[in-house]
Amino acid sequence: MGQVNDETAVNRRGAVLARLLKARTVVPALLAVAAILTGAYSLGLAVDPYVTRPAPAAGSPSATATGAPANRPVAREPGRRNSEPMAQPVTGPNRPPLPEDRNGPFGSRMTTGMSYVALTFDDGPDPNYTPQTLALLRRYEVKATFCLVGENARRYPQLVRAIAADGHTLCNHSWNHDFGLGARGRKVIEDDLRRTNEAILAAVPDGKISYFRHPGGNWTSGAVTVAREMGMTSLHWTVDPQDWTLPGAGSIAATVNAGAHPGAIVLLHDAGGNRQGTVNALRSILPNVGRRFPLDALPAGIDQPPRFGIELPLHPGQV
Repeated sequence: MGQVNDETAVNRRGAVLARLLKARTVVPALLAVAAILTGAYSLGLAVDPYVTRPAPAAGSPSATATGAPANRPVAREPGRRNSEPMAQPVTGPNRPPLPEDRNGPFGSRMTTGMSYVALTFDDGPDPNYTPQTLALLRRYEVKATFCLVGENARRYPQLVRAIAADGHTLCNHSWNHDFGLGARGRKVIEDDLRRTNEAILAAVPDGKISYFRHPGGNWTSGAVTVAREMGMTSLHWTVDPQDWTLPGAGSIAATVNAGAHPGAIVLLHDAGGNRQGTVNALRSILPNVGRRFPLDALPAGIDQPPRFGIELPLHPGQV
């Protein structure tokens, strides 16, 4: 009996000691995990929203019930320890810089996919309003995305160069703002987008034209497909103050200031009519939205976009 009691006491002491050791190591363990995850981002091991898994084979467990592949972000690993396929970069030569957005029309992007807000300007460049827009963006140290009409880019190449020189992202907005472009034949769409890109590149030969925005947001599957094959992400929006209706600077600013949220893409215009109201609205939008959210351009070309302020290493094969 005495031996049993001794063993019981020893077991009890061991259990108490184990609980104490466990309690004393919880916080350090959590801190260690946090440190590992933090370092993982800098090493490119953390989940990256800009990388998608290759489509699984038909009938595989990762396929959906309808046979469509599950499009989930996956961790980027220098070396795989299992039989899963390597993650394929979304960016890179002939690849758009952002993946499709399942919530956007025909997969066009409706959000930045991150916490920052993206201001986008359509229909330019314009010799009156584009310089004013650039000056205000420069004053508040904000980068934006400019969706350029081919005819205007050819007419005002010096403004295209000014946009690129300030570090803004370039976007193709069709040759002459054809609302029905997406409903036309594949060759017509391709020729229109290529002609527009050529006009932009004539002004900035080393430019990266990373996005296509369909005039009026009249998206079609054909337009999105052609843009993707040309290495451009189709770019929609989430906040639209309808500044093209000339509602006045106060209305434009109020809509954007109230509607801005993490990941929002804001639709504005620096050409296509009298845009002084939009320019004046920026005097309110830039400081007000900028105080609440980061304001930045969408990632350009094949450059790996930043994640939480940390520059991730490039994927294999990227240049």
